Amino acid sequence: MTTKAEMTPRERVMATLDLQEPDRVPVDLAQAGGDGITAVAYQHLIDHLGLPPRKLRIMSKLAQSVHVDEDVLQRFRVDFRRLDMGRPDNGQNEPVGEDGYRDEWGVVRTRPEGSYYYDLTESPFTEDTLAAIDRYPWPDAEDPGRYRGLRERARKLHENTDYAVVLNVNSAFFLRCAELRGWENFYMDMAGNPEFASALMKKYLDIRLRMAERTLEEVGDHVDIVFATSDDLGMTDRPIVSPEMYRQLIKPLQKKTFDFFKARTPAKRFFHSDGALYPIIADFIEIGVEVLNPIQVSAVGMGDTAKLKREFGDRLAFWGAIDTHQVLPLGTPEDVREEVRRRIADLGPGGGYVVCSVHNIQPEVPPENVVAMFDAAHELGRYPLNTPR
Repeated sequence: MTTKAEMTPRERVMATLDLQEPDRVPVDLAQAGGDGITAVAYQHLIDHLGLPPRKLRIMSKLAQSVHVDEDVLQRFRVDFRRLDMGRPDNGQNEPVGEDGYRDEWGVVRTRPEGSYYYDLTESPFTEDTLAAIDRYPWPDAEDPGRYRGLRERARKLHENTDYAVVLNVNSAFFLRCAELRGWENFYMDMAGNPEFASALMKKYLDIRLRMAERTLEEVGDHVDIVFATSDDLGMTDRPIVSPEMYRQLIKPLQKKTFDFFKARTPAKRFFHSDGALYPIIADFIEIGVEVLNPIQVSAVGMGDTAKLKREFGDRLAFWGAIDTHQVLPLGTPEDVREEVRRRIADLGPGGGYVVCSVHNIQPEVPPENVVAMFDAAHELGRYPLNTPR
């Protein structure tokens, strides 16, 4: 069997996302939002690999995920490198209580004793009127700290490396507005006061898109993939709102988001959304999603990845699908290898598949299983594929 000639990581990724077969299936770890690794799991991995000690760099305080160091990315031959906006000069997290913080949007999160993560504990938007939206102290999209150094970092990544550059300009609005109002309040808004709910989401999105616009002005064509949004729309057994409500209130604003990016950058448009999304995947394709992550295979309608490939694989690339619910935390390295084999067999033919975990690798995942995932991907992901179902 003749294998394909070796590609650079960027060539490999772009062929994959163009729904063409590259030399091998690309792999990712923490270079696009929603597919990273938590601090505890990462420390275990560093120790297991025998790498030098280092200070962990927290990427998301909320999720306790970390920036992955270059030596780890190279060990696993990760094909991507991430590019993030900077932190604002004015609008840093404000400490609240013993272990809590208020973000620049006014939302308060607190970490309970013994917990890894921060829970929503205060939603600041208490009124459900259009006037309240107008007078709310919104963050400053023009804050120079967000954009300082972006141009040079983007240029260096794209010109001095051959990795695929992922620009993280997450323009999610649905779940963020639920945090602003409180979950129950916002669901009630959507059902009983849709004019207000729509106006709140539009205001939030407009601010995010202004940040994205300024960012794109800085980075130009030095990015290959744009992480457009990460609104989670699925629970484990169904979409989080009905498909009808999604199409009425959320889909038009998501279309606005993807139209915005399509008009401003040739980069591939990446959408992260957890859960049981099967009933609305066709809607995502319709609004311009090119890459869907994380393919939560433990959710209803998402586990039959061969079916997803048959129905949507000619129009959509899949990024993720390695189960974090059972296989990675509870399985053996051989179970992980079998999981990788299955997902490559289902999603890899014809290109259009990137191997990575379903969302962040959690603290209980053995480091041996993380290693097994990447090593199996490299061993089994060479084209032409030889991973029968």
